Amino acid sequence: MDTKSKTTKAPNERLLEKRSQAVAVSDATLKKRHERGTLHARERIEQLLDEGSFVELDRYAIHDCELFGLKDKKVVGDGVVTGQGMIDGRPVYIFAHDATFLGGALGQVFARKVCKVMDLAKQAGCPVIGLNESGGARIQEGVASLAGYADIFYRNVNSSGVIPQISVVYGPCAGGAVYSPAVTDFTIMVDKNSYMFITGPEIVRTVTGEDVTFDELGGARVHNEKSGVAQLLAEDEEESFWMVRKLLSYLPLNNLEPPPFVEPDADAEPADMSKLDSIVPHDPSKPYDMLDVITRIFDNGDFFEIAPLYATNLITGFARLNGETVGIVANQPQRLAGTLDINASIKGARFVRFLDAFNIPVITFVDVPGYLPGLTQEHAGIIRHGAKLLYAYCEATVPKLTVITRKAYGGAFDVMGSKNVGGDFNFAWPTAEIAVMGADGAVNLLYRKELEKSKGDAATKQKELVAEYRERFANPYVAAELGYVDDVILPSETRKYLHAALSVQKNKRVERPKRKHGNIPL
Repeated sequence: MDTKSKTTKAPNERLLEKRSQAVAVSDATLKKRHERGTLHARERIEQLLDEGSFVELDRYAIHDCELFGLKDKKVVGDGVVTGQGMIDGRPVYIFAHDATFLGGALGQVFARKVCKVMDLAKQAGCPVIGLNESGGARIQEGVASLAGYADIFYRNVNSSGVIPQISVVYGPCAGGAVYSPAVTDFTIMVDKNSYMFITGPEIVRTVTGEDVTFDELGGARVHNEKSGVAQLLAEDEEESFWMVRKLLSYLPLNNLEPPPFVEPDADAEPADMSKLDSIVPHDPSKPYDMLDVITRIFDNGDFFEIAPLYATNLITGFARLNGETVGIVANQPQRLAGTLDINASIKGARFVRFLDAFNIPVITFVDVPGYLPGLTQEHAGIIRHGAKLLYAYCEATVPKLTVITRKAYGGAFDVMGSKNVGGDFNFAWPTAEIAVMGADGAVNLLYRKELEKSKGDAATKQKELVAEYRERFANPYVAAELGYVDDVILPSETRKYLHAALSVQKNKRVERPKRKHGNIPL
């Protein structure tokens, strides 16, 4: 009896000892990171996932590289923590770079661990979350590190549109470490702590002579405001965890499931919808905030904006309509008059394609005078980039509901969820102006000779012609007569009409011709 007891006890003790060693982090290391406002990889996982839900995989993995001083640098886990867990009771797979070992640089075993959770996530139909803090490929392991990155990229692409992929960047991410987040669906960065760049400031200085700081080259604000590489900016790590949880609350676990439904509470219907009836100014040249429209229509006035700092002339984000998850795309009249430029087109196209991949209806609010004209836009490819948004709307087979609040001019009218690109229900407010171009421009073009002949009363004549043009063309009733608008509604009725339309269209099915994939104008 005693012998059996000892035999059983010794292996258990050894296991507990090894398990303790695998998760051990020195107090000095933790203190140093906490002073910088950063957490350890394991702390991040614990704070993000539901308490006690994390199940670790490959905790005892160790690299087998014997080159360039790595022979004596072997740490259990090899610089990355991987496993599965729960967020709000829903399963996810997760990996977190451990920058305390070789700066989180990726080696062969490191990559193998990440690939394993990505494969499991795809098989199980669960989101995968990457917590990134890595200096890039592990130089000591040479081509094996490069191959490891390629293995990860390959899985990112194969999982795209199948399971949601979310990346959060903490600290510096360089070289190959930036491409995986770029391929995932959403990237979150932490202000003043996160950096992403192909090469760091020192190499840039050597190669190009440019003297730049980490923040100027690839800081969190640069990628949220200018490059569009990241879609969300967190003030600190704690807010980044909230953002991941909030984002996942709108998303299905995979592309074969419907988005999560949240039973609306008694306060779901916004109380001030009547203010919508006077929200659009009488003067068509005056702006208003489209966010005020959105928050007065959707459940509890709650709107989770995606990429709020990038291409701000177009709004994208998630909301709920009587408990149903919806994606919103809207022109913002306060920025560039709501015109579509290159960045807005790319932003909108990417978001619409994500919504379509994961069965989330698209609701579009239109107030757009057209595509942004000018030499800079034309030379930078506004035609090609603008076509991406057009392609995304035409390609999408999810329910597409559109509300024209004011201007819908030219090709931009077509692109923004019109009936002719597959819009299911299109509503217009009484303030809608739907035409080939604005009244002033149209009058100057159509009646140029007549206005030239009008000497002293040219301004009066033009005013009369503009009013006549608006009456004949730039109003919602002409479009409604031709069937391009399903109904003209009071702004305060918008929630009711959208809910009714979504209720009948949420099980929409569209058959497409068999093909490998389309050829979007990238």
